[in-house]
Amino acid sequence: MGIERDVLDELAQLRVRLPQVHGALVASADGLLVAQDAEGVEAETMAAMSAAYLGLAQQIALGADYGEFQETVTRATGGYVATFAAGTTALLTVLADAGINLGLLHHEVRPVAARVGALVADRQG
Repeated sequence: MGIERDVLDELAQLRVRLPQVHGALVASADGLLVAQDAEGVEAETMAAMSAAYLGLAQQIALGADYGEFQETVTRATGGYVATFAAGTTALLTVLADAGINLGLLHHEVRPVAARVGALVADRQG
Protein backbone atom coordinates (compact mmCIF):
# COMPACT_ATOMS: atom_id res chain seq x y z
CA MET A 1 0.00 0.00 0.00
CA GLY A 2 1.40 3.42 -0.96
CA ILE A 3 1.84 6.39 1.31
CA GLU A 4 -1.09 8.25 -0.21
CA ARG A 5 -3.46 5.36 0.54
CA ASP A 6 -2.10 5.03 4.11
CA VAL A 7 -2.49 8.76 4.71
CA LEU A 8 -5.99 8.78 3.18
CA ASP A 9 -6.97 5.94 5.52
CA GLU A 10 -5.85 8.05 8.50
CA LEU A 11 -7.83 11.05 7.23
CA ALA A 12 -10.94 8.95 6.61
CA GLN A 13 -10.81 7.49 10.12
CA LEU A 14 -10.45 11.01 11.53
CA ARG A 15 -13.55 12.14 9.67
CA VAL A 16 -15.49 9.16 11.05
CA ARG A 17 -14.47 10.05 14.61
CA LEU A 18 -15.13 13.77 14.08
CA PRO A 19 -18.06 14.29 11.71
CA GLN A 20 -17.67 18.07 12.10
CA VAL A 21 -14.46 17.82 10.06
CA HIS A 22 -15.23 18.84 6.47
CA GLY A 23 -11.88 17.85 5.09
CA ALA A 24 -8.20 17.41 5.67
CA LEU A 25 -5.00 17.43 3.71
CA VAL A 26 -1.38 16.53 4.23
CA ALA A 27 1.43 18.49 2.66
CA SER A 28 5.17 18.41 2.80
CA ALA A 29 6.78 21.24 4.74
CA ASP A 30 7.66 22.85 1.41
CA GLY A 31 4.00 22.91 0.33
CA LEU A 32 3.67 19.90 -1.95
CA LEU A 33 0.40 18.02 -1.60
CA VAL A 34 0.83 14.48 -0.25
CA ALA A 35 -2.83 13.50 0.10
CA GLN A 36 -6.19 15.21 0.45
CA ASP A 37 -9.71 14.43 1.55
CA ALA A 38 -11.21 17.89 1.20
CA GLU A 39 -13.94 18.78 -1.23
CA GLY A 40 -14.61 22.36 -2.23
CA VAL A 41 -11.06 23.65 -1.76
CA GLU A 42 -8.14 23.94 -4.11
CA ALA A 43 -6.07 21.26 -2.37
CA GLU A 44 -2.74 22.13 -3.98
CA THR A 45 -3.20 25.82 -3.21
CA MET A 46 -4.29 25.01 0.35
CA ALA A 47 -1.20 22.81 0.78
CA ALA A 48 1.06 25.64 -0.37
CA MET A 49 -0.69 28.20 1.86
CA SER A 50 -0.54 25.81 4.83
CA ALA A 51 3.20 25.42 4.36
CA ALA A 52 3.64 29.20 4.17
CA TYR A 53 1.56 29.54 7.33
CA LEU A 54 3.66 26.82 8.96
CA GLY A 55 6.82 28.77 8.19
CA LEU A 56 5.38 31.93 9.72
CA ALA A 57 4.07 30.08 12.78
CA GLN A 58 7.48 28.44 13.27
CA GLN A 59 9.14 31.86 13.25
CA ILE A 60 6.59 33.26 15.72
CA ALA A 61 7.17 30.34 18.10
CA LEU A 62 10.94 30.71 17.84
CA GLY A 63 10.73 34.51 18.18
CA ALA A 64 8.80 34.07 21.41
CA ASP A 65 11.43 31.54 22.51
CA TYR A 66 8.70 28.92 23.00
CA GLY A 67 10.38 26.11 21.07
CA GLU A 68 9.24 24.25 18.01
CA PHE A 69 5.90 24.80 16.31
CA GLN A 70 3.23 22.20 17.08
CA GLU A 71 -0.12 23.53 15.88
CA THR A 72 -2.18 26.58 15.07
CA VAL A 73 -5.91 27.22 14.77
CA THR A 74 -7.59 29.89 12.66
CA ARG A 75 -11.18 30.72 13.55
CA ALA A 76 -13.36 32.18 10.81
CA THR A 77 -17.09 32.88 10.65
CA GLY A 78 -17.69 29.59 8.84
CA GLY A 79 -15.46 27.33 10.89
CA TYR A 80 -11.89 26.46 11.79
CA VAL A 81 -8.73 25.74 9.86
CA ALA A 82 -6.24 23.93 12.08
CA THR A 83 -2.69 23.11 11.02
CA PHE A 84 -0.62 20.57 12.93
CA ALA A 85 3.03 19.62 12.56
CA ALA A 86 3.20 16.07 11.23
CA GLY A 87 6.70 15.12 12.19
CA THR A 88 9.45 17.44 11.01
CA THR A 89 8.79 17.28 7.27
CA ALA A 90 5.01 17.46 6.85
CA LEU A 91 1.86 19.12 8.09
CA LEU A 92 -1.78 18.17 8.51
CA THR A 93 -4.45 20.80 7.87
CA VAL A 94 -8.00 20.14 9.04
CA LEU A 95 -11.17 22.05 8.06
CA ALA A 96 -13.94 21.89 10.66
CA ASP A 97 -17.40 23.30 11.48
CA ALA A 98 -17.67 26.36 13.68
CA GLY A 99 -19.44 24.25 16.32
CA ILE A 100 -16.66 21.67 16.79
CA ASN A 101 -15.30 21.12 20.28
CA LEU A 102 -11.72 22.37 19.96
CA GLY A 103 -10.49 20.24 22.82
CA LEU A 104 -11.82 17.14 21.09
CA LEU A 105 -10.35 18.29 17.78
CA HIS A 106 -6.90 18.56 19.35
CA HIS A 107 -7.32 15.27 21.19
CA GLU A 108 -8.22 13.40 18.00
CA VAL A 109 -5.91 15.13 15.52
CA ARG A 110 -2.61 15.12 17.43
CA PRO A 111 -2.10 11.33 17.23
CA VAL A 112 -3.17 11.34 13.57
CA ALA A 113 -0.58 14.03 12.85
CA ALA A 114 2.09 11.92 14.58
CA ARG A 115 1.18 8.82 12.54
CA VAL A 116 1.05 10.79 9.30
CA GLY A 117 4.42 12.35 10.11
CA ALA A 118 5.90 8.88 10.58
CA LEU A 119 4.43 7.70 7.26
CA VAL A 120 5.91 10.68 5.40
CA ALA A 121 9.29 10.28 7.14
CA ASP A 122 9.40 6.56 6.25
CA ARG A 123 8.83 7.40 2.60
CA GLN A 124 11.58 10.02 2.61
CA GLY A 125 14.00 7.98 4.69
